[in-house]
Amino acid sequence: MKKLICGAAVLAAGVLMLGSGVHVSALETEPNCKAAYSCDYGTGTVIYSKDEEKRLPIASMCKIMTLLLSFEAADRGEISYDEMITVSENAASMGGSQVFLEAGLSYSAEELLKSIAVCSANDSCVAMAERIGGSESAFLEKMNARAKELGAENTLFANCTGLPKDPQYSCAKDVAVMLKELLKHEKYFELTKIWLEDFHHPDGRIIQMTNTNKLIRFYDGCDGGKTGYTNEAGSCLAATAKRGETRIIAVVIGAENSKQRNAIVSSLLDEAFNSYESQTILEKGKKLEEGVSVLGSRVKEVEICAEENLTVFGKKGETRNFTVEYQIEPLRAPIEAGTEAGEAVLYRDGIEIGRVKLVSMTEAPALNWWDAFRETAKSWN
Repeated sequence: MKKLICGAAVLAAGVLMLGSGVHVSALETEPNCKAAYSCDYGTGTVIYSKDEEKRLPIASMCKIMTLLLSFEAADRGEISYDEMITVSENAASMGGSQVFLEAGLSYSAEELLKSIAVCSANDSCVAMAERIGGSESAFLEKMNARAKELGAENTLFANCTGLPKDPQYSCAKDVAVMLKELLKHEKYFELTKIWLEDFHHPDGRIIQMTNTNKLIRFYDGCDGGKTGYTNEAGSCLAATAKRGETRIIAVVIGAENSKQRNAIVSSLLDEAFNSYESQTILEKGKKLEEGVSVLGSRVKEVEICAEENLTVFGKKGETRNFTVEYQIEPLRAPIEAGTEAGEAVLYRDGIEIGRVKLVSMTEAPALNWWDAFRETAKSWN
């Protein structure tokens, strides 16, 4: 195994990974809500927490999982954004937030997802659930299974909308985990940043959609999130904002009203941006100087890059030394673009604080019979 080491000094301190400890900052006053949580997107570093693992109803924030499963189904080719989905009587009968879908009419998957992301449409949620799962109950099983895969141990879904139904609960930390996974999908950002747009029905009706997340328009850097409200859950909001290289996730459950929930999330984001910063050490998709040798191919080396960003996060104004170790082994052809080629491991003071997979950027076909013969003949000579 080849190990390449590099080092530098960066403005970062107290970097903690989820599960390795918690650094919690203090707001000036404790937020008036049932639970609150904020963390760095890149490293998972906890910035603030209040009853973050307490099981609570989260209302429409459960649609984060509905959207996540929908985008993942599209990534796998199980659905396409332009396919037409016929609405069932069951989906059309949903109450609460909706775009008043008509049973028997067909809508594009993208328009349905847009109405979920922008105005929290319950009817569109059920229509998508039935399309992806075959039935709402089968989709529900997928939701709970995916939550377990993500480590959301304090989460149980009873439907895909968040409408009151027992037993159903989550916690502020789990909501942040689910939102972080959703943020990996660029299509989500395309939809959730819409502030105001008309929803066109096939029968000519037009419904105006307004984004339920007011921070999209009124908080600098906010480009995603999901609101929720029921009498039982109170006012809820999970939001994300990015400034420079720093992206923060903030969650509040059980505020008294929407004005208060927006203020709490804004204060969580303010605290993070004012006191902390991120620096990208390896950028996703950017070619590394060192390639990886290939065995069994005329291509002797392939270029490699980080599969995801590798970042450090910490308090502003504090310096720490770090080292990045590239653990690379020769690959054997055939190699496709995206083949895992090793890992980059980030250390601070000799302690691992992060790692990311390295993948090939180019392909290397295996030697054919004639190529193999010529290579063997060279060795004879």
